[in-house]
Amino acid sequence: MARKYFGTDGIRGRANGTITPELALKVGQAAGLVFRRGDYRNRVLIGKDTRLSGYMIETALVAGFTSVGLDVFQTGPMPTPAVAMLTRSMRADLGVMISASHNPYDDNGIKLFGPDGFKLSDEVEYKIEELVDSELVKMLAKSADLGRARRIDDGQGRYVEFAKRTLPRNLSLDGLRVVVDCANGAAYKVAPQALWELGAEVISLGVDPDGFNINRECGSTEPAPLCRKVKEMRADIGIALDGDGDRVLIVDERGHIVDGDQLLAVIAESWKADGRLAKPGVVATVMSNLGLERYLGKLEMSLARTPVGDRYVLEHMRAHGFNVGGEASGHIILSDYTTTGDGLLTALQVLAVVKKQEQPVSSVCHRFDPLPQVLKNVRYKSGKPLESAKVRDAIKDAQARLDGHGRLIVRSSGTEPVIRVMGEGDDKVLIEEVVDGIVDALTSAA
Repeated sequence: MARKYFGTDGIRGRANGTITPELALKVGQAAGLVFRRGDYRNRVLIGKDTRLSGYMIETALVAGFTSVGLDVFQTGPMPTPAVAMLTRSMRADLGVMISASHNPYDDNGIKLFGPDGFKLSDEVEYKIEELVDSELVKMLAKSADLGRARRIDDGQGRYVEFAKRTLPRNLSLDGLRVVVDCANGAAYKVAPQALWELGAEVISLGVDPDGFNINRECGSTEPAPLCRKVKEMRADIGIALDGDGDRVLIVDERGHIVDGDQLLAVIAESWKADGRLAKPGVVATVMSNLGLERYLGKLEMSLARTPVGDRYVLEHMRAHGFNVGGEASGHIILSDYTTTGDGLLTALQVLAVVKKQEQPVSSVCHRFDPLPQVLKNVRYKSGKPLESAKVRDAIKDAQARLDGHGRLIVRSSGTEPVIRVMGEGDDKVLIEEVVDGIVDALTSAA
């Protein structure tokens, strides 16, 4: 059954286009009704990133939740993993993050977390969608039962302390020069603060949000400015977060980018050596490089693959007892600490390995040589390009040419109107040719 509003990561779309105040109001009412239980005052915690539209959506959500009798805690700008953590910590019945993650400022979205801090199941999302399209006016609270809203001023401090406690008490980042790029997003205060309190010399980028510049020429989606800054400042490491702080990429002291696959290898190998790995393996998606799988195999660790999307990674981790998983994009889930991806916590785990090994980041974070991988995106306006006969023939031809000597993934993005084409194998020229063939077919069909 297809969902009408929810995608792979909550509800997302153009602010005041798809994501309107009317929709936000109804989502607040519907989600509030689903999570309203017992005779006590039910609570919902709302965080957001720095997009201009966040004010509009937050106000509408507050109206929706309070109209069905829920009390609201508003944290202001806060990373997505912080919202998940605070939802549990403050015993809220529901958590909400207003963000479109790594998308441009003119998009926005609504992510929902249950009282356990985990994203909602498909079943619960279906219930919310049914209520959104129902006559909600008949289910509003009585005047005396309306909810109240209040600002929470210490949320950022709580999260900073939580992040610091994921490291050994005696570990200090003293002597490390760290450049952190917060993408002008939700982590623009907490990430530099946590690193500084742990003893690092911190140089901050992307910490001047104006409502329009989130993810613009900064952050994990555009790390070139960070690479330049690391070399300019002769820093030991660069940390690039995305707009809502649930992803991270690392830049080594040479200005070279370290992706999520390498980070998974670093953390898994370190945790295995320390006896902290719950199972001898990690969970990643079909997009992770074959080089990671081969490297883990040499260390007698497995790589379980899931469809693209952190929710699928997390579902597999929970079902099979893994405590490390993630995506090549830098969305890393460390379930000993968090219920979702956390860019800052991932960076801190990498920094802990750097301090322990007393080696440059370029040495610590280069665990394997990735196989040649080509990823191209094709944006479309409408329709279903993947159902085109020309596109299907191009994919069939590409698979025949690879003949088992590589991997090919063609999929629709779950968050934007984009088809992603990824090819991987030992022969880079062949991979480029088959990917370009599919892209050409998609472009003519889009």
